Amino acid sequence: MTLSLFDQFMSPWFLGTPLLAISLVLPWMLLPTPSLRWLNNRLITTQAWFINRFTQQTFLPLNVEGHKWALLLSSLMMFLVFLNMLGLLPYTFTPTTQLSLNLGLAIPLWLATVIIGMRNQPTAALGHLLPEGTPTPLIPILIVIETISLFIRPFALGVRLTANLTAGHLLIQLVSMAVMVLLPLMPAVAILTAALLLMLTLLEVAVAMIQAYVFVLLLSLYLQENV
Repeated sequence: MTLSLFDQFMSPWFLGTPLLAISLVLPWMLLPTPSLRWLNNRLITTQAWFINRFTQQTFLPLNVEGHKWALLLSSLMMFLVFLNMLGLLPYTFTPTTQLSLNLGLAIPLWLATVIIGMRNQPTAALGHLLPEGTPTPLIPILIVIETISLFIRPFALGVRLTANLTAGHLLIQLVSMAVMVLLPLMPAVAILTAALLLMLTLLEVAVAMIQAYVFVLLLSLYLQENV
């Protein structure tokens, strides 16, 4: 009997080796490698089209200085999509349900955008802490509020990704347990519940892709304020 539904989100170990490290390397092995031919197959062509459209959509509002991040953020997008989708396979583990991993991705990238802003345009970067036209008595309060909102951004990135994936996996786990319990008692209701489980799985696939896109999109917005 499962002691807790959250046991499925614990990082698994096998023979003293953390499987989290293996799962982080696995997505790069699943990516198709482009060949030297003039015409690639449909899978590689679709992948190139997806990366091209994502890069254009994300970096459209950024100036030329921000385009240097295109390769990094596009790779991060593909990496997060594969990690999020990995947990939907049977007998697998979703690394992005670990808050430590998400914060390990969010904090350094957010800090890099802040450092770039302080180095290239310190006046504009510090100007975000105090909106223009603020009354004099409210200046200290607004500076404190804006500073807190600035430092809470990476934690919001990590918690949002963790919470959405954890909630979806928990819901799938609960509905699948209901199907197993209802199958010998009420087969008709169990079939309807299984159909609901299928729709939830499709929804979770969409959530896995959308959350990866939102993570990278917010990073690009933070970058836009500092370049």
